Amino acid sequence: MADLLFEVNNGIATITLNRPESFNAFSEEMIQLWISSLEEVRDNDSIRVLLVKGNGKSFCAGGDVKAMVAGKGFFESQEDITSTALARKHSLWKKVQRVPLLLEEIDKPVVCQMHGYAMGAGLDMALMCDIRIAASSAKVSESYINVGIVPGDGGAYFLPKLVGIDQALDMLWTARVLTAEEAKEKGLVTFVIPDEELDAFVQAYVEKLSNGPQEAIRIIKRAVYQSQTMSLRSSLDYISSKMGLVTELPDYKEGVAAVLEKRKPKFN
Repeated sequence: MADLLFEVNNGIATITLNRPESFNAFSEEMIQLWISSLEEVRDNDSIRVLLVKGNGKSFCAGGDVKAMVAGKGFFESQEDITSTALARKHSLWKKVQRVPLLLEEIDKPVVCQMHGYAMGAGLDMALMCDIRIAASSAKVSESYINVGIVPGDGGAYFLPKLVGIDQALDMLWTARVLTAEEAKEKGLVTFVIPDEELDAFVQAYVEKLSNGPQEAIRIIKRAVYQSQTMSLRSSLDYISSKMGLVTELPDYKEGVAAVLEKRKPKFN
């Protein structure tokens, strides 16, 4: 069976990491399938929400260290690992780094369901998502330092945006393992849910997003992310333009009518 599964049901796309025997540690096949799945999510207008999760006992243990030593790691072929530093850099760029770049192009909500361990690049892949919902027994760590490497997938970019520079450096320097509650206190995860309720909570959450006004949801996501690098005036100018657009759409008219008629809206 493939190292990554991809399916779409009722507008909800699901990426399932599928190497449970290795705690879903990355393989080259998994990364290639991840890239093609994200391209489909980006380009398929019928997809409204993306859910990312893992099979087995954990979300993702990050890079497969044994495979990396054997020259078959998640970002390096045998040729890459035995050749030059430049070859390894290019391999990262062409493979694992395509994931955050593709996610940046997706305006649809991306939700990560986390259980068991989320370590190193596995944690970083969760940090790239918009919403992170963790089981109460989950544990997370930026574990790169344990094998003497750096976060080559974008962790040094995403982590400090969520927890601040000092907390990010502490996590990256010490490989500190955090419980789900500790991760939530730092802002790493959005919700912590009892293990036995995780699947039902996540399903209800993604269905709610899928049933919402899609253009407004996507515009809100883009406005939030783009505003991180805009001045206040530019952000206000951007969102006022979008407000002009959404108030011409059927979802706006349906939403207003539902409020006046005291009923739930039925968005397209």
